[in-house]
Amino acid sequence: MWKGRFQVATADLVEQFGESISFDWRLYSYDIAGSIAHARAQVSAGLLTNEEFESIENGLRQIEGEIERGEFEFSTTLEDIHMNIEAELTNRIGAAGAKLHTARSRNDQVATDTRLYCRTEIDLMIELIEELEAALLNRAEKYAATVVPGYTHLQRGQPVTVGHHLLAYIEMLARDKSRLLDCKKRLNVSPLGSGALAGSTINLDRQQIADELEFSAVTTNSMDAIADRDYIAELLFNLSLVGAHLSRLSEDFILWSSSEFGFCTFSDAHTTGSSLMPQKKNPDVCEITRGKTGRLYGNLVAILTAIKGLPLTYNRDLQEDKEPLFDSIDTIKLTLRVNAEMITAMTINEDVCEAAAADPLLLATDLADYLVKNGVPFRSAHELVGKAVAESVSQNIPLDQLDLTKIDSAYGEDAKLVFNLQTALKARTNPGAPSIENVKAQIKRWKGE
Repeated sequence: MWKGRFQVATADLVEQFGESISFDWRLYSYDIAGSIAHARAQVSAGLLTNEEFESIENGLRQIEGEIERGEFEFSTTLEDIHMNIEAELTNRIGAAGAKLHTARSRNDQVATDTRLYCRTEIDLMIELIEELEAALLNRAEKYAATVVPGYTHLQRGQPVTVGHHLLAYIEMLARDKSRLLDCKKRLNVSPLGSGALAGSTINLDRQQIADELEFSAVTTNSMDAIADRDYIAELLFNLSLVGAHLSRLSEDFILWSSSEFGFCTFSDAHTTGSSLMPQKKNPDVCEITRGKTGRLYGNLVAILTAIKGLPLTYNRDLQEDKEPLFDSIDTIKLTLRVNAEMITAMTINEDVCEAAAADPLLLATDLADYLVKNGVPFRSAHELVGKAVAESVSQNIPLDQLDLTKIDSAYGEDAKLVFNLQTALKARTNPGAPSIENVKAQIKRWKGE
């Protein structure tokens, strides 16, 4: 590539240290698409004949087919996917191949390739998120009315339903999809034609190239176009947040599947055993999901660290953007797939959930609400219910079996009517609250009915 300037060949260790073909080969289809669009613009500019363009396109398609079939031999001496393809093309078709790089740089090539790659992968990840949403929605619908304790500080708080609990994660995933779509809008801008940093005196039609590659616009500053990796950092942040949501879901399921909770059971196909303890059935999918979230965070920090002190424009540090990007995308795609499959096969142990939800302390707040409705200020009501709970604990008598009228005259004989789960849930009619009717309405909304 630079033999005119250098008199000594690159050292073997430097080649080994600097090569990226071992991981950036996966950009081949995007590199070829960009090269074809670039060559077509060269025809429009009178730099290539139609015959030369046809030779270039056919040669690139042949190379693409060989890569897809695993027949293409990559060379680390050519460093990256761009030069591996261009060198082989020139070797096959001669002078026309040597003309291809006119008015472009590997700097704007790689910026174009990674944007195209991210755009495609975002669409695929959104599809996988929707598959996970469908799995959660299926379980939410099946167990829409199954009452289960809701928790704060991992202590029982108030009654909800399994359906309401699972729908919370669909809300999170919907925001994840929205962020990915926003990211896609920002990255869908073509940098091709920005050259190494200042464009070229040979002015190709950048809009023509952008249109062919289905970019929504072209970049408007050549230096920023080459230096920009915001879209990768943004995408890795978005994937980190997807990971955070999956990790929280996993933590819930790890607890729910434990003997102490017993709320859910995973299929044998989605759990593992112990090499020592024959009774074990471990929620490994959930635990690995939780662990991989740290990996996603690490990849985000890696790209932020790589770009934090770079002067404009291109610096070789930017080669370090691809491995974190590829790894995060691979990680999140597999994680989404396996979780969707696991949740589809998961069962909720309704009898255990209902037994846990029968704890009358879950309705302590409802008892305070009862007092408020009878004219007691909330802070006073809170204190009176607290006294009742303390009495329940000290006397080892369930709250719903205490004679509340002996604790304070504010309690009437009808106070015991508060301790009815169905009544308590039915009263929670505000938007977003977990009445069964609300849950069923939200399920219909998510199903598009």
